Amino acid sequence: MTTTPPFTTRPQLAGTFGMVTSTHWLASAAGMAVLEEGGNAFDAAVAVGLVLQVVEPHLNGPGGEVPVIGFSAADGQPFVLDGQGPAPAAATLAHFAGLGLDLIPGTGLLAACVPAAFGTWLLLLQRYGTLPLRSVMQYAIGYAESGYPMLPAASAAIASVAGTFREHWPGSAEIYLADGVPAPGSRFTNRPLASVYRRILTESESAGPDRERQIEAARRAFYEGFVADAIAAYLADAQVMDVTGRRNRALLTGDDLAGWAASVEAPVTADFHGLTVCKTGPWGQGPVFLQQLALLDRLGVADLQPGSAEFIHTVIEAGKLAFADREAWYGDPRQSVVPLAGLLSGAYADARCTLVGERASAELLPGSPDGTVPRLPEFALAGFRAPDTAGSGTGEPTVAAGSVSAPELGPGDTCHLDVTDRFGNMVSATPSGAWLQSSPVIPGLGFCLGTRAQMFTLTPGLASTLAPGRRPRTTLSPSLALRDGQPYLAFGTPGGDQQDQWPLAFFLNHVLFGMNLQEAIDAPAFHTDHFPSSFYPRQSQPRSLAIESRAAQSVVDGLRARGHDVSVRPPWSLGRTTAVSRSGGMLYAAASPRGMQCYAAGR
Repeated sequence: MTTTPPFTTRPQLAGTFGMVTSTHWLASAAGMAVLEEGGNAFDAAVAVGLVLQVVEPHLNGPGGEVPVIGFSAADGQPFVLDGQGPAPAAATLAHFAGLGLDLIPGTGLLAACVPAAFGTWLLLLQRYGTLPLRSVMQYAIGYAESGYPMLPAASAAIASVAGTFREHWPGSAEIYLADGVPAPGSRFTNRPLASVYRRILTESESAGPDRERQIEAARRAFYEGFVADAIAAYLADAQVMDVTGRRNRALLTGDDLAGWAASVEAPVTADFHGLTVCKTGPWGQGPVFLQQLALLDRLGVADLQPGSAEFIHTVIEAGKLAFADREAWYGDPRQSVVPLAGLLSGAYADARCTLVGERASAELLPGSPDGTVPRLPEFALAGFRAPDTAGSGTGEPTVAAGSVSAPELGPGDTCHLDVTDRFGNMVSATPSGAWLQSSPVIPGLGFCLGTRAQMFTLTPGLASTLAPGRRPRTTLSPSLALRDGQPYLAFGTPGGDQQDQWPLAFFLNHVLFGMNLQEAIDAPAFHTDHFPSSFYPRQSQPRSLAIESRAAQSVVDGLRARGHDVSVRPPWSLGRTTAVSRSGGMLYAAASPRGMQCYAAGR
């Protein structure tokens, strides 16, 4: 079955040289410049990622994290860079019990994990790239030093926390409120960050002409050298206000930084309609995408009309089951037992798909892979005892509701990028964390730490339970699909818990219903917040279904008739999906018009 929307907002790009797409036009342009210089997709991705840290500081930063999934033509294999820093050695259940907390706060310093973003970009460059560090860092340094246009959403984010900056986080006020709240479109600089990057480059190049030694010297400067020293010195004495209403200290130390390095691992895969879909391991939520595909295949989704009430109902109900398993089972497999083989088995999908009925489920129903009994965190149980406690997570990188007049970001917004090149490489990455509105700027460095530990549960005995050295179960979820063992499609979106919902509809629209990349992205988006949010305060909205108003009224009525609590959102408000693909000797790219800043570039 094929369908074509009545229009698209922009063309699907096509060419043979290279394609770059990301959530900011300046970042996409930097990536394209790197390809033009002779770099490959991985060189370009690093340049894009470093620019995103500068121009979208309300959505990501050097102190955050970045899962990466890619395909190396030289190796002939897909790979994953974990890109998620672990909890500090001092992060124990006993410590939080001593503070009287049953949730890890989403702001301040308590939720800081090891900052993984910078080290992961360096590993991608060192192992898979070809250019020297200066070639990919120069764009971020230029924008930080000479200025870039302040995004309306970033301006709104700064305005929403200006009081906190002035009263409690003076390092943040020094940069972001130097001349008052920066106006949308105004030229903004972050010279402390530019200075940090210039010093890293200087130390890197002092290691000699060898490219790999230079990159390793840069990594040491960040994790063992002057950057780590500045972080450790600040955290040794800092007590900052957070969402608990108290001043709390960080648990992160210099030893935690020095003991960490990004690593390469194999992706988790599943086959679907001639494609092999690759995702991160269960330390991220990526396998829920694969679980949903298995359920939907058995539910006959290919025979449904895309965008219809029956199609959306089926996708949402399958998602509820997969995300319920996320809550019960997912976590860091290095430190806990995650029954992933059972969760992805055909027999398990056969049994689970029978739970999808004609009515919207109001329950959170994790399954029993391999016969094991599921357990849920306390906050998940509480959410379903009190289904009217809907609310947005304070720890999310969003503008506070009603605080200012600003473009809608959507829940859990962050960044995303996809790149492919003429050499046969492809990469997808979702940088996030260290949002300017969630944690104070570290003096002299120009960036803040992340708050990803808020995704741990303090309920003992689960794979997602807080533990020293354990990776939090992140929402960040880049995607890659292979055809006949070769890279075919890279895609993803910002959006917290929606990162394996909006791209799922895009993927089905493209793979099953013949829409090109731009058509599939532009189709009306939808999602549910039925399961617990990954962000503080971890609330649930059972039976919820958000859908863009471009959907037909008959579709909305049909979903309500099936028992969904439908919230009709503005017409272009859900998701910022981007994608690149390669087929028949051609390269393709597309980017969402939502938010008016995603852009694809290529030739």
